[in-house]
Amino acid sequence: MTHQGKRVVITAGGAGIGACLVRRFLAEGARVTYCDLDPGDVPEGALGLAADVTDEAAMGAFLAAAEAQLGGVDILCANAGTGGPVAPLAEMDFAAWKTCLATNLDGAFLACRWAARLMAAQGSGAIVLTSSTSGQWGVPTRAPYVTAKWGILGLMKTLAMELGPKGVRVNAICPGAVEGERMERVLALEAAAKGVPVAAMRSLYAEGTSLRTWVTADDLADTVLFLTSAQGARISGQALAIDGHTERMT
Repeated sequence: MTHQGKRVVITAGGAGIGACLVRRFLAEGARVTYCDLDPGDVPEGALGLAADVTDEAAMGAFLAAAEAQLGGVDILCANAGTGGPVAPLAEMDFAAWKTCLATNLDGAFLACRWAARLMAAQGSGAIVLTSSTSGQWGVPTRAPYVTAKWGILGLMKTLAMELGPKGVRVNAICPGAVEGERMERVLALEAAAKGVPVAAMRSLYAEGTSLRTWVTADDLADTVLFLTSAQGARISGQALAIDGHTERMT
């Protein structure tokens, strides 16, 4: 069990990638506290709480509860995000733009600010932020999401430099197209915006990678577990794409 006794905090752990991270960390012996708008069915051994990551007061209450429950933090997975609206920038709704950036960036900031203080004081820790392959490319009709995910990488690089001398490592994962309900919703929106069938959009995502494949939440969890383990002890400031090697975006 690679993470026996480790204190893990995860944002957006109620479904999708976050729920997989909760399950996998628990299987490796970690103690896990997570938040989500809807915590869902909380696995045995975890504490799941409702919190909106864009709400500073709500996040403050969640993080205080996590600290009280765990007695500190060894690993933070700042995983919360949303796909945001799909439209050409000239037609983009400003409120939808702001909501997308807030969910992806403000949530990461609030979680990382809290963890940075605790981890720096104890002289150890690992932070993994969830960016996206879209944080390494431009994607027409997805400007808010792309902007937010590029911003995650800037936050990660800066935080790695600030916390490295304190013994804290900070990295980001960049998922490609991840199988699950969230991407099915994104496919439907993109297909509608581009006037093509959903099946064609699904194929375009796979065909744009060298491995001609989508990825799974467990693929991502494998990388996160490695990055936060003793085997990843010298890896910091890196954006690791788990995407089958993207050659082109849709």
